Amino acid sequence: MRPGSASGGIVVIGELNVDAVATGLTEPPRLGAEILATDFQLALGSASAIFASGVARLGHEVTFISKVGRDDFGDFCLEALRANGIQTRYVMRDPGEKTGITLALSTRRDRALVTYLGAIASLSYEQVRMPLLKGKSHLHLTSYFLQEGLRPSFARIFEEARAMGLSTSFDPNSDPTSSWDDAIWEVIAHTDILFLNQTEALQLTRARDVRGALKALGERVPCAVVKLGPRGALAVRKGVVASAPGFKVDALDTTGAGDTFASGFVSAHIRGQSLEDCLRTGNACGALSTLKAGGTANQPDQPALRRFLREQSKRAS
Repeated sequence: MRPGSASGGIVVIGELNVDAVATGLTEPPRLGAEILATDFQLALGSASAIFASGVARLGHEVTFISKVGRDDFGDFCLEALRANGIQTRYVMRDPGEKTGITLALSTRRDRALVTYLGAIASLSYEQVRMPLLKGKSHLHLTSYFLQEGLRPSFARIFEEARAMGLSTSFDPNSDPTSSWDDAIWEVIAHTDILFLNQTEALQLTRARDVRGALKALGERVPCAVVKLGPRGALAVRKGVVASAPGFKVDALDTTGAGDTFASGFVSAHIRGQSLEDCLRTGNACGALSTLKAGGTANQPDQPALRRFLREQSKRAS
């Protein structure tokens, strides 16, 4: 455990890719038309890597398990993870695969994503060395629908992790088909903290409104969180419902904001904070992440997080 680490270590098993981010679009992209961006950059991508970087910035020891190609994009991803203090020795390099890439086209209100899966789709349970989890404290999985090779083993991985004494968090992210196959409930059955955005929560539960979705999720999982973007977030933990409003910021790019929210929430949860403080921390981390392009460029460390929360408290008083 590195000095100042808040736990026995967090493990993230998941996808890894680069994000090619175009920002400042004045309108959504349209087929057959050309629009202009005000800026463009390559950034570390994937929900898993953005979460891992966010929670590492907040002082946790993080081990990343994944697969990339033996190519320039794979080099880029590994260098970015290491720069964020993340252990990468268990990221496999496959010369027969290409590293995945996501094109992120961002307006100030939302973004469109186009993803080439590459090595993301081929990571499998057999390639994950589960004994590595022994002695760690928490496991996070995300991007359930993109990880085609790993998807059938999500529930098994969580079940084995819990048997080793780890807590678990799960952010499935959106289902491109919007079908939400019932198999996902088996994964949720082994989940301690479940993250969904409003659309995902309504689609998964078939509820009419967010409160109904939260109630249904609370009956299935110890802690369920529904992310509402700039409007904040709701959560239920062991029957207790809490909410926290979002923070008003001049967002440049929302790529990865939900994953950075999750990193803040999990960090606060591990530190034993109240449900309201977990939500507030998540909202602050997510808001700060939108101020620069890409999912990791403006993730806060603990001093930056505390400064932001103090400033927001002064404005509210």
